[in-house]
Amino acid sequence: MSYEMIALLMFSTMMLMLLTGKRVFGAIGFVAVIFALGMWGDGGSEMAFSAAMKLMKWYPLLTLPLFVYMGYMLSESGLADDLYRMFHVWMGPVRGGLAIGTIVLMVAVSAMNGLSVAGMAIGASIALPELLRRGYDKVMVTGVIQAGSSLGILVPPSVVLVLYGMIARQPVGQLWLAGVFPGLLMAGMFMLYIAIRCWLQPEMGPALSKEERAEITWADKIGLLKAGVVPLFIFFSMTGLFLMGITSLVESSAVGALAATIAALAKRRLNRAVMEETLRKTLSISCMFMWIILAALAFGAVFDGLGAVKAIESLFVDQLGLGPWQILIMMQISFVLMGMFLDDTAMLVIVAPLYVPLVGALGFDLVWYGVLYTITCQIAYMTPPFGYNLFLMRAMAPPEVTLKDIYKSITPFVIIMAMALGIVMVFPQIALWLPEWHYAR
Repeated sequence: MSYEMIALLMFSTMMLMLLTGKRVFGAIGFVAVIFALGMWGDGGSEMAFSAAMKLMKWYPLLTLPLFVYMGYMLSESGLADDLYRMFHVWMGPVRGGLAIGTIVLMVAVSAMNGLSVAGMAIGASIALPELLRRGYDKVMVTGVIQAGSSLGILVPPSVVLVLYGMIARQPVGQLWLAGVFPGLLMAGMFMLYIAIRCWLQPEMGPALSKEERAEITWADKIGLLKAGVVPLFIFFSMTGLFLMGITSLVESSAVGALAATIAALAKRRLNRAVMEETLRKTLSISCMFMWIILAALAFGAVFDGLGAVKAIESLFVDQLGLGPWQILIMMQISFVLMGMFLDDTAMLVIVAPLYVPLVGALGFDLVWYGVLYTITCQIAYMTPPFGYNLFLMRAMAPPEVTLKDIYKSITPFVIIMAMALGIVMVFPQIALWLPEWHYAR
């Protein structure tokens, strides 16, 4: 049997196991080990062992549990709730102001956690009931929360970019910095859309009434401003130390975790229940990603050993005669299609052994491609029939928000995301300028 046929059999076996509902890391790791043993005998067993050692020696991986811990500490202790109350008071007088404030909240939560699930949980439990109570259109605000929470996998400290960095062998620090401006661009486009729509259709996002504004004193505003600034100060001080070169990436994550714990303690929000829940969720998420990275490294090693990447490159470039940009666009479309059925980690692990080396061979920057992949994952998160965020929202939304409302809500935001993806593809420096500037120093 030719190596091309073995690679195809390996890939199809993995897909079949995933379709049976097996855990992602189990399916991928099992296929990698079985095929390695079948082709190289006892020596093939060293591939999985080598992947495990490579994972354990990868120093930046320490940032993963520390940043996840920081996000859950701020969330479980209620410090993130203060942010929403601050935005509610300060932006409520503007048409659509609460929805715009919700996007800002999502960016802040993303910058503290690195996962879309945390933003979705806070948005659906805190922001959504308040927006509905204030008379906001339920379809629009449902889309706002889904789109805003998806920023968690792009804005640093993105856990997805950590996974990509490990598989693509790219510096996590550069990837995180590359996600800053595309994330802010997308958030700005979301807010502009909300502002324009609520200006044209005031009933979609009514402002706070004069009576309600009169009840809020300047003392209340200043008090909430101080409370809401605490989590933002934690993030910006941590990021500032990193950008100034005072701390390394791992040290910055430790600073953030320690600062979040001290803030919760100072606010008298830290108790046994909060600490147990934070540690439990941190351990669960961190172990999940470590197992996935381990399986992906083993799978990628076997795939590379087969020469499958060269075969795919020859198929696209030599036999089909496609240009680099045509191949890149096909890759992005395939991510969207896979995202209808799989989550972001499964998508990356399945196609990374094929796509990442091919992208490098075509002459594209792998840090920039990491941002493109992440934006495409955001689109896939919100694409029917099985978009990840669609079902998270259905599970968390109140009864009056139906599945039809949820599906309708994502259309304008998916269009905006696709526009943002196109902008970053046409102007790569949006993603690459900040890491180039920082590391040039």
